[in-house]
Amino acid sequence: MNAKQEILARIRKAVADAPAVEIVRDYRRSAPREGVVELFAERVADYRAVVHVVPGAELEARLAELAAGRRLVASGSLPAGWRAALGRTALALTVESGEERLGVRELDALDGVVTGCAVAVAETGTIVLDAAQGRRALTLVPDYHLCVVRADQIAASVPEALSRLDPSGPTTWISGPSATSDIELNRVEGVHGPRTLEVVIST
Repeated sequence: MNAKQEILARIRKAVADAPAVEIVRDYRRSAPREGVVELFAERVADYRAVVHVVPGAELEARLAELAAGRRLVASGSLPAGWRAALGRTALALTVESGEERLGVRELDALDGVVTGCAVAVAETGTIVLDAAQGRRALTLVPDYHLCVVRADQIAASVPEALSRLDPSGPTTWISGPSATSDIELNRVEGVHGPRTLEVVIST
């Protein structure tokens, strides 16, 4: 028996005679839909992200504008139209697919990554990524993250966002650029992920 198995066995033994307790989950699962785009834009900007709100018809043009002169990487699951728009102006656009993956040094040498999202949360200004946005290294190693959030992906609250996610898969929750204040309470950005987060909200 290893240490983990021993700990779990002791927990099971300790709670074996405990009475069953019903867990009541009657908390608020949603919030009014009115103003969620504006609230999300405000909250994610509070986290020092750069935010653009653009009509859906102008999304690809804005992506091309933001990609200009950058060396970027994206997952093969990024919509083809977005990839085409990025490729028109990016200095280089690498698209990962299948087993062809960039190493950490190669990712670090790029300017940034472009992704969509699984869901976003208006109340907290949080973006949630799942496997469809590519492996975690793509969004943790490059110093710049350009993320596209469609208006219909914005949930009003965390419980509502959770209800839209697959609980069996891994997710990454992002609230602004990577930052920490662990050392003498001085804010340092870019320690655990991208130093710059740019969010394009497509309405």
